[in-house]
Parts: sequence; C-alpha cells; structure tokens
Amino acid sequence: MERTLDRDLDEIRQSLLRMGGLVEAMLDQAEKSLMERDADLAKHVIKSDPEVDRIEMDLDEMCYSVLARYQPAAVDLRFVAAVIKINNDLERVGDSAVNIAQAVLALSEEPPLKPYIDLPRLFEIVRGMVRDSLDSLVRQKPSQALDVCDRDDQVDGLYKQIFRELLTYMIEDPKVVTRALHLLLISRNLERVADHATNIAEDVIYYVEGRDVRHSAK
Repeated sequence: MERTLDRDLDEIRQSLLRMGGLVEAMLDQAEKSLMERDADLAKHVIKSDPEVDRIEMDLDEMCYSVLARYQPAAVDLRFVAAVIKINNDLERVGDSAVNIAQAVLALSEEPPLKPYIDLPRLFEIVRGMVRDSLDSLVRQKPSQALDVCDRDDQVDGLYKQIFRELLTYMIEDPKVVTRALHLLLISRNLERVADHATNIAEDVIYYVEGRDVRHSAK
C-alpha cells in the first residue's frame, strides 16, 4: 500500500509540474507577443487555456482519490492539501496569461503608445516568482519559497509606478485612453500572477514545514 501511495503521489507531483511548465510557457509567449506585436502568438496563448483547465480537473480528481483511498497523514496529507491549492493558483496564472494575450490582440491593432521599459521588468520578476515557487516545491526548500514571498512587494511597487505613468498619459491625451487601459490590464494581471506565485510559495512552506505563514510577517 505504501509503495502504491508513493507512486500516486509522484504522479500527482509530475502532473502539477507539467501544468506549471505549461503556464510558464504561456507567460513567456504572452510577453513575446506583446513585445513583438505578434497576434498569432497571442492567439496561441489563448488556445492553450483548455489544456490548463483539463490538467486542473484531472489533478483535483487524483488528489481526492488519494485522500479517499489512503487517508494519508502528516507530510503526505500536507502535500496533497498543498497541491489542491497550488493547482488552483496555477490555473489562475493561466487565466491571467490569457487576459494578457487578449489585451495584446487589441493593442496589435493600434500604434504603440510608448516604448516598453517597466513592463518587461515586471514580466521578468513575475515569471521568476512563478518559476522559483515551483522549484522550491521540487527541492522542498522553504528558504527559496520565502524569497518568492519577499519579491511580491517589489512587484506591487513596480505596478504602482506603471499605473501612475499610464494615468498621466490618459490625463494629458484622452485619445490614448483605450491603449493605456489595455496596458493597465496587462500590468494588473501580472500583479495577480505575483500574488498566485506568493500563494504557491506559502503552500510549499506549509507542505515542507507544517507552518502556516499566511497573514504573518513570515
């Protein structure tokens, strides 16, 4: 029974990492589609969403099956509980990538509003947070997960900076409002992705250490 449980837990782990790889690719492609004004690539991101949804549903079913069949305890129970939550956060990351791609499609029909300087930096930080949160899960490394949590403040500060700049553009020239709003939507979705990465990191800490760091100074 123990060997069967270990095999099922490993299958869950591999499926979760496959989902993580897919949403990371979607974020990469969303950024590239924005920078290169590539509408076809943006459409590819949108078409990837059903696969993320399918993996999410399959993972939930696998987790609930393990809970029902084995009634795991201690670290195994914490792992399954964490996966159920991480699974949801990764699906939301995929949704945000789709939202970004949809904004890119709208922007591709208009001339560029401004050179992109802060947005690529925001993409870089957020993608790193998603990557490192998943890596901390694989390596079972709470210190790496805590570092992800710390970076969330950096994202919030950069998002506010972008918001203020775009607001200034809209006030000075009402004709750019639509384009500026699409860029704000992209920035807001990246800020949300950072929140999901932070949630994943917190779940990793709970899984490895049994410690709940939500709503705390960590």
